[in-house]
Amino acid sequence: MAEARSQSASSAARDPVDDLVKKLRLRDEVSDREAKVLRDAIAEVQKIPSGRTLVRTGQAISQSTLLIEGLIARYKDLSDGQRQIMELHVAGDFVDLHGFLLKRLDHNVGALTAVSVGFVPHEALARITAEEPHLSRMLWLSTLMDASIQREHILSMGRRPALARIGHLLCELCIRLEVIGLAENRGFALPLTQLDLADATGLTAIHVNRMLRQLRERKLLTFRGGRVEIHDWEALQALSEFDPTYLHLERRPR
Repeated sequence: MAEARSQSASSAARDPVDDLVKKLRLRDEVSDREAKVLRDAIAEVQKIPSGRTLVRTGQAISQSTLLIEGLIARYKDLSDGQRQIMELHVAGDFVDLHGFLLKRLDHNVGALTAVSVGFVPHEALARITAEEPHLSRMLWLSTLMDASIQREHILSMGRRPALARIGHLLCELCIRLEVIGLAENRGFALPLTQLDLADATGLTAIHVNRMLRQLRERKLLTFRGGRVEIHDWEALQALSEFDPTYLHLERRPR
């Protein structure tokens, strides 16, 4: 992979659709003209602080959100405050593209770090679906990949032991961040708390702490100071039964 860029690089200095186009081009040809269509569809770019909820359950929405920089979670919570993160989103993800047709989400969308996002009005998405059949299929593909990731997470929470759950999630994030140049040599910034990891894996923060210690003691990885370093990729893959097939990284005509 290319040298990892800094997480703190100014998103204003970069093309807001750069990471999205990288992901799409990994899977099929996306022309410069199609990239411009995506760029022109963004009505506004905003910086949003950590902890802010972008979309609430049941809220009527008329735009979809492209994550340009930072980390966003899609999550559901209970009346007692317990939160289950359904998916972690990285730069280049359309975090609520499915809202284009649903018009209301059955879950919340929130910033886990300070983020930069681009808002795409549903009217612009309607024009794309009417006028750009190939680009529409590529955006459809991105929602199908979200579903694939969620199925893998359901399997983790339902059947994988705690150590494998955490290992699997960190393997996945490493691959997804490598695609956009935010991971290098199996290392990447992950400015999340152990509570965030707990909510993403269905564990308690105390349990996450113990599992991270075990992974460190086995010399598989370290997670310290908001950074993950994977020391033995093959062993971590084997422990976690991580097979990246569900990320659909192959390039094919769509």
